[in-house]
This record gives sequence, C-alpha cells and structure tokens, in this order.
Amino acid sequence: MTQALLKEKLHAGFMVERLEDMNEEYFQALKQTLTIVGDTELLSVPPLLTVYDQAPTLNHKITALAIMQDEIGHAHIAYRLLKDLGENPDELVFERPAHRWKNPYAFDFDLANWVELGVFNALFDRAGYTLLGDAHQHTSYGPWKRALVKVDKEELFHLRNGEIIMKAAMEHPETRAEVQRAVDWMFLMALEFFGVEDNRKSRSAQLDYKLKGKTNDELRQKWLSTAVPFCESIGVKIPAHYDEQTERYVIDVPFPCKFDSENKKWLHDQPDTWDNVIARFKKRGPFNEQFVARIQKGKHELEELRKEVG
Repeated sequence: MTQALLKEKLHAGFMVERLEDMNEEYFQALKQTLTIVGDTELLSVPPLLTVYDQAPTLNHKITALAIMQDEIGHAHIAYRLLKDLGENPDELVFERPAHRWKNPYAFDFDLANWVELGVFNALFDRAGYTLLGDAHQHTSYGPWKRALVKVDKEELFHLRNGEIIMKAAMEHPETRAEVQRAVDWMFLMALEFFGVEDNRKSRSAQLDYKLKGKTNDELRQKWLSTAVPFCESIGVKIPAHYDEQTERYVIDVPFPCKFDSENKKWLHDQPDTWDNVIARFKKRGPFNEQFVARIQKGKHELEELRKEVG
C-alpha cells in the first residue's frame, strides 16, 4: 500500500489490525513506538525499588508493589505486541546492552527517599498518562488501542498515589523541603519526556500514521495544564506559570538548559540546545547500566546455573 493511500485511509478512520494492513514506514514507526513504550514501562521499576523499603506503612508498601507490578504488566503488553511484529522479546529484554534501551533519561537515576517516589509518580507517571492517554484516544493500531484501556486507568492510579504522598509530605517542614528538592530536579525532567520542540522535530511518521494525535509541544502543554495547578495548590514552587494573555503555560527558565547529573541540579543560568540534550540522552544517566543489569540478572544467573548443572 502506498504511503499516500494508507495515510488517507487512516485519517478517514481505518484501524490497522494485521501486518498486511501496514506499509514499511508504518511498520517501522510502530515498532519504534512500542519499543520506547516497553522500555519506559519496564525501566521505571528499578528507580522505585531503590526506596521501596522506606515505605512508611504496610499500606504504602503494598501500593508501591502494585504500581511496580502494573508497570511490568504494561511493558509486557508492549513487548507482546512487538512479538506479533516479528521481534524477539527475550532478546529485547535480556540481551540488549544498557545504552541501547530507549527509556527516558529520568529513569537512569536512583531516588533519594520515599518522598521522591511520590514525586516520581506524580510527575513522571503523569507524563506517561498524558502520552498513553493520547495514544489510547488516537492510535490507528487496533491491538494497542484495546490494550491501552487497562494501561490508561492504571497510570491514573499511579499519578494519584504520587499526589497523595506529596500532599501528605507538604504538611511537615522536613518532608516539605524534600518535596521541593525532588520537584526541583524532576519537573524539567518530566517536560523532556515529550521530546524536542515541534519546530526541531524532523520525523512525523507517528502523526502521519496516527500512532498519536498531538504534537510534542501540545502534549507538553497538556501535562503542564494539570501538573502546574496541582503543584501550586499544595504550595510547591515550580518554574512555570499560566499566561492569561497567550492562554498557554510558560516555562520560566531556559528550556532546555544544562543539567548537572552528579548533583541532580538544573543550571538555569546555562541555556542548552536540543542537540546537546539528545547527546545527553544517548550518553545515558549514572544508573543506566546498573538498572538494566538488575532487570537482566535473573535470566543470566539461570543460564549460568544450567551450564554448571548440565
């Protein structure tokens, strides 16, 4: 099927169900999208595990476990769909070197305390909810659209859990300071989830083939429209505000700007370029190798054991 004909059919409401419904460009864009989704879901778990044992109550611990189980399930959905497209999920998960994973840069960092887990849920899962909610509404790939019914509801649960933790922490001076420190490094990191500015984006296959409905900047505005009011409502300082004149949310610091990964600190006085940001993403964060190794550890240990026994 030609590109023009398939795009025309998709924008008229046609849903892709089989390999035979795709052309090569659609096929490659879908595989890339699902790989990013699967990697993002799975690699969100190791950072949460770094502070899991700091849960203040058994109920908090059970909730955190449920969220991690959800994320693994979401990853399984993406990898299962990739299997239908000819990929080998075992090789994707257990054989790829760490630097080739396509999870957000934000997930290459450990968390400092339980409050950071809450901010992680409230900001990063909000980004996931924004991105996957858009996909659920607009995607032209039928199997993914149906699977996202479950994912969408669970991502909402995750971000609400983060809001509950943040609200509770803001009631005490010591934990209030922890919330602010976490937001200081995570807020702009969440904005980076949505990718380069629209005027810098060179590829448009996801939009052309209706794998998503909104542009990067539109999705960023969508995220800001709920993240900013929430943070303001509980007294957290953030580098963004709503501009009445333009009817848009405005980022109050250079975006992008340089990031000190060692100290988890944005250098607001040092504007950066998207080319440098992409280079930072490709270089990966400090815990990238450790977190991927944690995912792959059990499989590799089992293989070694089988060699010893057999």
